[in-house]
Amino acid sequence: MLNNLPETWHMEADLVALGSGLGGLAAAITAHDHGLSTIVLEKADQVGGVTALSLGEMWVPGNRHGAAMGVDDSADSGFRYLKRLAMNYNEDLATLNFTVHAREALAWFEDNIGLRVSAIRNCPDYYYGHNNDAVAEGRMLEVLPFPAETLGDWQSRTRVSPFTPYGMTHPDMMERGGSANMLKWDYALMGDRLAKDERCLGPGLAAFFVKGALDRGIAMHTGVSAEGLIGDGTRIVGLRARRGDEDLFIKANRGVVVAVSSYERDRKLTRTLSQQLDIHSMIFPQVDGANFRLTGPAGARIAKVPDVTLTGVLVPGEEQEDGSPVARSGMSVIGLPHTIVVNRKAERFGNEAFYRDFYQKIDLIDGNDQTHPNFPCWVILDSQARAKYPFASIMPGQDLPDGMGVKADTIGELAARLGLDPAALTRTVADFNQHAEQGKDPVYGRGSHPWSVVMCGDPFHKPNANLGPVSQGPFYGVEMVRMGGSAIPATGVVANEHMQAVDWDGLPIPGLYVAGNSVARLETGATMQSGISNARGMAHGWLAALHAAGKPSQLLAPEAARLGL
Repeated sequence: MLNNLPETWHMEADLVALGSGLGGLAAAITAHDHGLSTIVLEKADQVGGVTALSLGEMWVPGNRHGAAMGVDDSADSGFRYLKRLAMNYNEDLATLNFTVHAREALAWFEDNIGLRVSAIRNCPDYYYGHNNDAVAEGRMLEVLPFPAETLGDWQSRTRVSPFTPYGMTHPDMMERGGSANMLKWDYALMGDRLAKDERCLGPGLAAFFVKGALDRGIAMHTGVSAEGLIGDGTRIVGLRARRGDEDLFIKANRGVVVAVSSYERDRKLTRTLSQQLDIHSMIFPQVDGANFRLTGPAGARIAKVPDVTLTGVLVPGEEQEDGSPVARSGMSVIGLPHTIVVNRKAERFGNEAFYRDFYQKIDLIDGNDQTHPNFPCWVILDSQARAKYPFASIMPGQDLPDGMGVKADTIGELAARLGLDPAALTRTVADFNQHAEQGKDPVYGRGSHPWSVVMCGDPFHKPNANLGPVSQGPFYGVEMVRMGGSAIPATGVVANEHMQAVDWDGLPIPGLYVAGNSVARLETGATMQSGISNARGMAHGWLAALHAAGKPSQLLAPEAARLGL
């Protein structure tokens, strides 16, 4: 155990939360309401964390909103769903801990901070139709629009997303055909919300929790970087931080909660912990693996689960706050009609409309020649796709910027300009078109997941929302880049049921808690469902604070005994 007490403490609280996303704010709010003094430290200049960049979905099995819709669901069913999909890479007690407590945490925050959520109609689980415990709707939740003017001076200091249309709810978008048909959206409604600064999606979810902290007078310190934990030889009792050129020693009487997200912006860590090469990102630069740097000297164990590499595209001229390129996710465009993705052999290699299949194959290694056969890869689309659908941040009908891909009148000419075999690409497109016209993909099953229709397709396109021939020139080809995803870190800190970090012997480290994407994904064995990241952060922060306050949840033990775990 660390034994490095300072001579002087500059701040003191019972619980110190590191990170101002859902995990850190949930912990601070819960601790406060259970009698502890709390503070939040945030490295960036704005609060809200990665939560504010997300779509704001929360996946909560057995919640009361689904029940009110008449959905037959339970924590047990959620447990079975995740266990089946995890392929034994999970730990059953961790999985049950999440499914039992996510709904309890949700109800607590609804009752205590005024969190307002609703179930997203017609939004199925990823594997609905492929898993008996998947549901057609009811588990996926989102917040109702949040009036950001109620944040007062913190309105401009609470992060919004440059990547999500946070003036719209999921139903606002889905009822008008989703992101594929964004020209049909109600922009008068969006404009009214933006004018009033009523925030939906991830920015709205983050704002609800920022407001909960403000209502309680919880101090949120921005521009403060946690540099190291402090122990007294028996437990973690505080930390050393930096604010500008100033060292701060902050005492934590009951515990420190590390909720600083993941490690996406540190390429050395993405290469060695996730085996992801040359990752581009849409995440702000502060997400650099501080969870490991902080908890490692205290002896915290880490664990890795199967991961995927996402793909996206770079739009010339778009930059992060540190000047690095912005990577725009390809997930919402490569599953649309009149679009395919091919590898260096000019062949398709997966279900472009279902990222759990497609992205598993990006990092595939061919041991015969020690290469990645499916990367680099290229999006191939035709003039129909460009006329009807957005492409990253490029609107339908808008020319691709100079330097973004190539254009040609024929598929053969396009292949030559991309450096691909013209005959091979012509053959691939012809084979795809033959079946796409009938709305079928016999090789990869594209269009067979209801989730893909809702989130990655054009529901107005018949006979299949995810399939349409690539047949009308001119044709376009854009090389994709590898992307990380702070919502899906492969490696994290291991915690027990109370979200105490544990050491390599499996023993809890007194005074040290972890939450959200700082935590190893032993509940799921990987990311198996959108909305889990936000729900994990909320549940983890709640559980950590309850334990720190001496009032830990007693729900897990009887549920585990009932299931024989």
